[in-house]
Amino acid sequence: MPWNIDGTFFSQYRSQLAWLFSLSLAAIAGSCSHAPLDMQKHLQEQLITAKPGAVIEVPEGKFHFDRTLSLTVDKVTLRGKGMDKTVLSFAGQKEGAQGLLVKANDFTIEDIGIEDSAGDALTVQGGTNIIIRRVRAEWTRGADAGNGPYAIYPVECKNLLVEDSVARGAADAGIYVGQSENVVIRRNRSEYNVDGYEIENSENVDAYENIATHNTGGMGVFNLPNLPRQGGKHVRVFKNQILDNNTPNFAPVSLGPIHDLPTGTGIYVMAIKNVEVFGNKIQNNNTVNVFLIHYDTGVGDSLQETASSPITQQIFKPGDTRYYPFLQQVYVHDNDISGGGKSADSRITVMKQMADALGGSLPDILYDGRVDPAWPKKGANAGQICIGNNGAASFLNFDAAGGMKRPVRDLKNYACTLPALPAVSIPSVAAQISATPNGAIAR
Repeated sequence: MPWNIDGTFFSQYRSQLAWLFSLSLAAIAGSCSHAPLDMQKHLQEQLITAKPGAVIEVPEGKFHFDRTLSLTVDKVTLRGKGMDKTVLSFAGQKEGAQGLLVKANDFTIEDIGIEDSAGDALTVQGGTNIIIRRVRAEWTRGADAGNGPYAIYPVECKNLLVEDSVARGAADAGIYVGQSENVVIRRNRSEYNVDGYEIENSENVDAYENIATHNTGGMGVFNLPNLPRQGGKHVRVFKNQILDNNTPNFAPVSLGPIHDLPTGTGIYVMAIKNVEVFGNKIQNNNTVNVFLIHYDTGVGDSLQETASSPITQQIFKPGDTRYYPFLQQVYVHDNDISGGGKSADSRITVMKQMADALGGSLPDILYDGRVDPAWPKKGANAGQICIGNNGAASFLNFDAAGGMKRPVRDLKNYACTLPALPAVSIPSVAAQISATPNGAIAR
């Protein structure tokens, strides 16, 4: 039968095909709920045989897998029916560490839940133009040292968008972005992890309108040594809610210094430059709301305790001449910061000592005051740490290099400004994000 000029036949034919296809998916879903190994085989075959441009639809249901799913084909979309409706469960996983491992470009994953993987829930490695949207990655037993390290783990990516996703229960970080460039992390929720978000060794990052709550620490922005990509910089953290991150640290020693992230940390910025933190609500993190530190302050005491960890031995070993451990050019402004430092983590010696010396509590903003003698700028604020308009937030430069003998509470030397960092643009998803002047406080 020929098509009508108005496309009526084509429309009817397409509707019939869609109806038949939905029936076939429903049949697959029904059979897979009884025979999960069939779904495992079916989905992995789809991932292996996919052609560029393929859209793989996963039906509603909870499907069980005992080994890692993997994809190496470019330009593939993996789509479910909702993060709580289409669930890939790896409980009892026998082979592989990750739940889903992707090594491809132009990859999109959306509307899927990933639960209880042996290691990281979702890993995307070395991809360009990556979209992670409305994905829930979770360990359903809650905080446990046996959970995987990372829930959502894109690494060595370029043009990366992570949005509207949820991470729970990771023994290191809920949402991690490492060694990546041109990144937007927006409107996510990370809770009941050790670290809510980690932005590590990455350049040109915007993290905004996210929620970090009930983690050990809310968010970390930092560089580490002995990684292929060094020199992360140009990170904006704005309009986030970083609240009540007081879950006891459950990271095992085997994961290295994250084991000693102080319970009750809001945001920490370590060994990096060109960071702007503004328009955030940072409240009620019991050790410290904002922690501005040199590498040695952040990990020094932990290296001996976690010396048996392969991560400590490899990533934190001394001698990387490319690595720069100092903090500089950080601008913390126009945030709503309050209620921090009420009950510092007594496991961490330096925190306990400071809290004891200060009558039992710590200021909202702590800066270790370490400076590089080689910096051309001299004086009381050689590192250009600028802090202003953060409400009634209290401050302390605790003079780490000087053995805490000359602490400074007065913000006068830090009442400077720095140029606003530019917004991050991701051409592949047309994410043109306007710079936000001074940032409205997230509510």
